[in-house]
Amino acid sequence: MSKTNKQHIVVKRITASKHQAHGGSWKIAYADFMTAMMAFFLVMWLLSNSSPKQKEGIAEYFKMPLKVAISGGEKSSSSSSVIPGGGTDFTQVDGDDKRSNPDAADTDRLRVLKKRLEQVIDANPVLKQFRPQLLIDITSEGLRIQIVDSRNRPMFDISSAKVQPYMSVILREIGPVLNELPNKITLAGHTDATPYVLGSKSYSNWELSADRANASRRELIGGGMTEQKVLRVMGVASTMDLNKADPLDPVNRRISIVVLNRRAQTQIEQENVSGSDAGLKLDAQKDSASQLREGASKPSPGAAEHREKP
Repeated sequence: MSKTNKQHIVVKRITASKHQAHGGSWKIAYADFMTAMMAFFLVMWLLSNSSPKQKEGIAEYFKMPLKVAISGGEKSSSSSSVIPGGGTDFTQVDGDDKRSNPDAADTDRLRVLKKRLEQVIDANPVLKQFRPQLLIDITSEGLRIQIVDSRNRPMFDISSAKVQPYMSVILREIGPVLNELPNKITLAGHTDATPYVLGSKSYSNWELSADRANASRRELIGGGMTEQKVLRVMGVASTMDLNKADPLDPVNRRISIVVLNRRAQTQIEQENVSGSDAGLKLDAQKDSASQLREGASKPSPGAAEHREKP
């Protein structure tokens, strides 16, 4: 066999590669899943064996804010806040509920009226010069307007209920402004402790203060105030001094006008109604008593016939 025809033998060796190992991350995920399922079934088992009171406590625990849980405080169920878990309730302002507290809204309206009166006084040159004699404030009964006397500028003639011209101007300017609210008003006349000049027992500072209050009422109505707004007119003499240290101080002589708030107006109206009912009952009792007396004074027919027989 010749060298040219010699066949070459090629040996091919295939090396077997090693099998790649799979990752173990699936085992971790599977273990987490099994743990979650075990916890879920454990919770379900606990809930099925819990009483309604225990369930309420568990629910409260999950609703409780972290700050309350750590430092203590009111739980969510006892909170009046509309925001779950706490927070600022903007419907609450200074302890008043804007939605359901009519007293707060009433006070706000009286404050607006107070500003309105102050604007009227400042805008009127005549009233502005009498500003020191006008005291306006908010009391428990409502908006109080006090017109105080001055040693050099009295509101009324001495020992009289005749209104001075400047006092008439003040009252007639205030009257129309009071119509801006439906609230009713009361008027009270005050005097100082000086005894009435004429010294009559039938007329004293009590009558004088009442007459001055009624004269002020007429001036308010003359200026345009509705007559039905007046709920009460009274004279209190010198029982409520503005300057308690000096009962003779001219500032104690004053007229107080109170624009009543809702609560005070309702109270006075109820007192007036109860007083009227008591008066009607008393009149009925008097009528019954008089009828009984008349019946007792008339002789019976049998007694008259008995007297006529010989």
